[in-house]
Amino acid sequence: MAYSEIIAAIATAPGRAAIGIVRLSGSSLQGLIEALIGRTLPGRRAVLCEFHDDKDTAIDRGIAIYFPAPHSYTGEDVLELHGHGGPVVLRLLLRRCLELGARVAQPGEFTQRAFLNDRIDLAQAEGVIDLIDAATEQAARCALRSLSGEFSLQIQSVIVYLVDLRTLVEANLDFPEEDVDTVTGIDIQARLRGVLQKIGAVLEASQQGALLREGMDVVLVGQPNVGKSSLLNRLAGEDLAIVTEVPGTTRDVIRQVIDLDGIPVRILDTAGLRAPTDVVESLGIARTWEAIARGDLVVLIIDVQRGETKEDATILERLPAELPCIKVMNKVDLVRETPRVERVGETIRVWVSAKTGAGIDFLRGVLLEAAGWKGTYEGLYLARERHLDALGSAQAHVREAERHPQQLEFVAEELRLAQLSLSSITGEFSVDDLLANIFSRFCIGK
Repeated sequence: MAYSEIIAAIATAPGRAAIGIVRLSGSSLQGLIEALIGRTLPGRRAVLCEFHDDKDTAIDRGIAIYFPAPHSYTGEDVLELHGHGGPVVLRLLLRRCLELGARVAQPGEFTQRAFLNDRIDLAQAEGVIDLIDAATEQAARCALRSLSGEFSLQIQSVIVYLVDLRTLVEANLDFPEEDVDTVTGIDIQARLRGVLQKIGAVLEASQQGALLREGMDVVLVGQPNVGKSSLLNRLAGEDLAIVTEVPGTTRDVIRQVIDLDGIPVRILDTAGLRAPTDVVESLGIARTWEAIARGDLVVLIIDVQRGETKEDATILERLPAELPCIKVMNKVDLVRETPRVERVGETIRVWVSAKTGAGIDFLRGVLLEAAGWKGTYEGLYLARERHLDALGSAQAHVREAERHPQQLEFVAEELRLAQLSLSSITGEFSVDDLLANIFSRFCIGK
């Protein structure tokens, strides 16, 4: 798909830097190149040259690289101008490109054109922004797998299996008397189980990848002066929150992202929960409950010197029923308790000392367990919620077909719907609204 419009954007981050890049994409860029540089450019070679304004005065001196279509990022002619990274210089260079007929690119428009020109599929396109936004090293590696097409290949392998089964089922429907392979209810069930196993394997890897991408919010709660801020500092490895012996020191929610075995975990230190003594503390406590409502996991911190009190029980009763909670028995160094993990039914207690660090490794392990982390990065992809929804939908359709294996018309329709769900991941079947939503989240110039 060729576009008549030439798009241009500053492709490097705002601010001063040693190098800045202006990127252009469109059809037939040679005329613009000659006007800007005063010469033609060979394909895929870095050329040192001057960039000129409309009076043929040099704007900057740098490197120009021309990528002729279709062998470029977007599948169109692409030009990259590598100049000095001053904001004024880059704006002048971009303005000159606009004077020569380009327009400012929309967020994600370069990658959108790459998708629409079949250079990448939709899952790979999302891998671009996931790689940019990756919060941990492991997340970046998994995003690169998606960008390189590994996730798409897994989806395509399931689709191929589905298509083979659809072909067999529909052949039996359309040509029941012809010399074609016949299927029975037992054959169908066995084949459907095979499909479910394949979808299940991809779904499990995707769920783990989604955890690497999204991370989780862990809210530290408890009465004043039980060690919430000390625990935040210990988990973060630095003094982020003020720690004093005065109850009620923390008045607002303090957020810090930590790398927990590759998972980005947002730790929220909150105001101590008690009857407020002033308006400011009252506001802090209200924000604590707001943070709890949005959290994925609550860590209730208890001072082992006092034990579990009525006030702690009141906090537990107020927590949302569906919100997981871990009890941390803090200050074991003051009572000579052994750091450990206790499990009684669904209740988990971790005995630690936020001050000395004793038992913190136990807590890290329990947090990973609560997040659902399986402890391996092999074969993971940074799946998005829409990917999980599509995989879940495909799984549901195949399970529905499994319930009525003798009704071939019903089976054929459920398999068709399962294929549509999976194909939406790579964008084989997609709608304009979906594309607009995805690419609008990209950077300008990407």
